[in-house]
Amino acid sequence: MYKVVLHVKSLGPIDLKVSFVGDDGVNLGSKSIRADGLNVTKWSKMERTIKGKGTNHNSSLQITTKTKGVIWLDQVSAMPSDTYNGHGFRSDLFKMVADLKPNFLRFLGGTYVEGNSLKYAFRWKETVGPREERSGHWNDVYSYWSDDGLGYFEGLQLAEDLGALPIWVFNAGISRSDEISTANIGPWVQEALDGIEFARGHANSQWGSLRASMGHPQPFNLKFVAIGNEDCGMQYYEGNYMKFYEAIKRTYPDIQIISNCDGSEHPLKHPADIYEYHVYTSSPDMFSRNTRFDKALRSGPKAFVSEYAVWHEDAGHGSLYAAVAEAAFLIGIERNSDVVIMASYAPLLMNINMNLTKIKEANATWTWWPDAIVFNSYQNYGTPSYWMQTFFVGSSGALLLNSTLQNSPYSIVASAIQYKNSQDGKNYLRVKVVNYAKATQNLGISINGLSTNVQPSGSSMAVLTSSNIIDENSFSEPMKISPQRTSLANATKDMNVRLPPYSVAWIDLLI
Repeated sequence: MYKVVLHVKSLGPIDLKVSFVGDDGVNLGSKSIRADGLNVTKWSKMERTIKGKGTNHNSSLQITTKTKGVIWLDQVSAMPSDTYNGHGFRSDLFKMVADLKPNFLRFLGGTYVEGNSLKYAFRWKETVGPREERSGHWNDVYSYWSDDGLGYFEGLQLAEDLGALPIWVFNAGISRSDEISTANIGPWVQEALDGIEFARGHANSQWGSLRASMGHPQPFNLKFVAIGNEDCGMQYYEGNYMKFYEAIKRTYPDIQIISNCDGSEHPLKHPADIYEYHVYTSSPDMFSRNTRFDKALRSGPKAFVSEYAVWHEDAGHGSLYAAVAEAAFLIGIERNSDVVIMASYAPLLMNINMNLTKIKEANATWTWWPDAIVFNSYQNYGTPSYWMQTFFVGSSGALLLNSTLQNSPYSIVASAIQYKNSQDGKNYLRVKVVNYAKATQNLGISINGLSTNVQPSGSSMAVLTSSNIIDENSFSEPMKISPQRTSLANATKDMNVRLPPYSVAWIDLLI
């Protein structure tokens, strides 16, 4: 079942046929849309539900008429009736996201917020209200038109549906090529305050009432905002930042404010609750960064690793080589969870159909590789980097245990946590280990100081690896590189495990 929505007007009667047609020409379902006596010289919203009569993965939506005249169409959409929590996102894709059990959703972050020029920056007020009334904007960073159907409200709603806290990234009056001076930043500051009121205000407030009219009378749980994206070092960033900071703290003192400036090595020059750290790099360099926060400042704001990934040649379209290095980096973050409070891989989703269209039309290269989840009109798969993140699902809120590696090669990185499994309600000791070497390694595990014993049964081990470091998943082999889990018989507090070359392993010991 699909709901088709047209925003339409005409100089005369409307007599349209809306159809799904396969690439073989077969009609897979259609409905008529007629308007004879209505005043169709003004924009009108018309909806029809079409039940499919078959499946064709390359079908298209066709709108035809036999009536001579002039008809304008705008905001044409076809949405399946089954979407994630009924809010318009593909269920299969966001089931994968939900399986990672995210604690937060950072949106609509990155250069999309900035734009190459401020003319094309993301402005939240233009993305709320009825979808057919949103003007849309040109994404001049990645060269595609956005109808802003995914707007500020939808980001807040998605975070809530995922059981995650929203982290709103808004423009600081800075793009890649131009800036608003601090003396003139006032309207942008007010826009941010209005945005917070939209999310958190009472249903009878100016902007909270708009949220309520969109079907969400209760406030969203907005606790974090990021002022700008990768703008530290720009001429007006710190001056603009302080205007935003002071205005937000004055009105919403509980909101945690995130700075673009890295405070891991040197104290920030301005107040902040959290600072951002971004890294896109090679696989060897990412692996070496597992010690990056070992000597980070322990006083002052906490760190938010809001964008990390191995990219370019080492990553290909999502390789094992990338995922293993990223796992080592995350283990380093886990060891330093007293200073790093959040981390998020980026980007999250890749619509491969859009990339293929752009390449065909402009002889361009891929917009961005890799991503955690790749999809087309009917399929999806997780890259090895997606599956690597499943190894850390139990980490949030777990107890980090004091652990050391003795006489181990440089290629081994490990951590240990104690956590309660939400599915079976039992307590486990999880040891995560990365082997970033060409050879198999033997790891001896010895556990001391626990107030309870390792149980002889109920333990397991999962390994993420492949025969070649540049192996990737694909639509034809979506699970080629995914965790392979086995039971551990006769588990004890002293045991040995074999770690395949270039692998990530977790050992879950029932305690």
